[in-house]
Amino acid sequence: MTKLLNMTVTITPPVARLGETAPDSELVALLEGYSEPAILLTPNYRIVAANGAYRKTYGAGEDPRGRLCHSVSHGNDLSCDQAGEDCPLIESRRSGKPQRVLHIHHTPRGDEHVDVEIRPVGDGKGHIRYFLEIMRGARNVSARPSVRGLVGRSPAFIHMLELMQRVGPTEVTTLLLGESGTGKEEVARAIHRLSPRAGGAFVPVECSGLTETLFESELFGHEKGAFTGALSTHIGLVEAARGGTLFLDEIGDIPLQLQVKLLRLLETGTFRRVGSARTQQADFRLVCATHRNLSEMVRRGDFRQDLFYRINIFAIELPPLRDRPEDIPLLSETLLQRLPTGRDLGISREALNILSRYEFPGNVRELRNILERASLLTDCGTIQPKDLPTACIGVAPSPRVSAEAEDIVTLAEQERAYLHRAQRLHQGDRRSLAKKLGISERTLFRKLQALKLAP
Repeated sequence: MTKLLNMTVTITPPVARLGETAPDSELVALLEGYSEPAILLTPNYRIVAANGAYRKTYGAGEDPRGRLCHSVSHGNDLSCDQAGEDCPLIESRRSGKPQRVLHIHHTPRGDEHVDVEIRPVGDGKGHIRYFLEIMRGARNVSARPSVRGLVGRSPAFIHMLELMQRVGPTEVTTLLLGESGTGKEEVARAIHRLSPRAGGAFVPVECSGLTETLFESELFGHEKGAFTGALSTHIGLVEAARGGTLFLDEIGDIPLQLQVKLLRLLETGTFRRVGSARTQQADFRLVCATHRNLSEMVRRGDFRQDLFYRINIFAIELPPLRDRPEDIPLLSETLLQRLPTGRDLGISREALNILSRYEFPGNVRELRNILERASLLTDCGTIQPKDLPTACIGVAPSPRVSAEAEDIVTLAEQERAYLHRAQRLHQGDRRSLAKKLGISERTLFRKLQALKLAP
């Protein structure tokens, strides 16, 4: 008997030992039951079987048997843990339980975000024979420039994406936290598209500035003649979101006296239109967002504690752009593709160098505004430093870049000088250096290799 999680498959008793390279035919056939790319691995990362979806996605139809999984998916001779990335196989081998992580994989289409799940396959006697690896492409997100969806590949972005991929397919109430301009509504839409309610409506509600009368009328709707000016029946946003997702943006701005009305809706799941005695059943998935510190507001008495606990079930912190500077080139190219200019636009390396030193208090929204302005000023189709606002150009060089590098044109040489200095000054190991630099150990290793610096 071979055990795969809670699934039991009857096969011929194994004759090989741990690490064998010839799995049973029935177990191999099981792989074809997955529509996603799936492989069987030995405990030392070697692929012994692959389904058609894996061969099509990663091998251009070729047979990957005998190759190491990280060689195929990452183009790397080192295992993920040695390259500074979480390896689900190692943790699954240690715990004997399924593991799941988000990686960036190399495919013939380019780099892609992939949700990797590892499941141990036992021999029925308490020993692990293989590991089943299933790879699901992360939807609504890209590691390359894209005309739609979220884009990014920095560690801070990937951490946010991992949480989004976990909560998206559920009905759990989600709270998005982050500064203005970090893309909270875009993340909320992505969560909606991942959910079982993706076929329903996504209804955003801007909570800032809603008066008590307007709040009830907008949220719950009103009957004809309910108040002066109510000339017809109005369906509220709660009703419009039936079967879909209700997104309450800037929920921290709802006045205290209105919070009790929202709390009642969430606790009872019912509402009444203004001017109506009929109680209706609400049916929506709730996603909230705020740039405020709700915990501090609760402490000051500006936000109801019971409402806070009702919405703070699964919180996701959206990183500010200054915490993901390595995403600025990718975001810039993406945003230029999305601008309705009617022409192809690019950005020079010198202009990117300037943007990489800017703090972006307005985050991604500010970056978009800067690029849109620059697109109107450039005549050659490539944004140059002179096309950027003086607020960006006047920024002092970042302390992360050596003063000597300021006269060097190429970013690669600046990065090489900086990493060389960081290696020389840092006293810890590579993992702690990567953490101090704000990147993953895998990213650091690749940069050192690319720049021909000793890891």
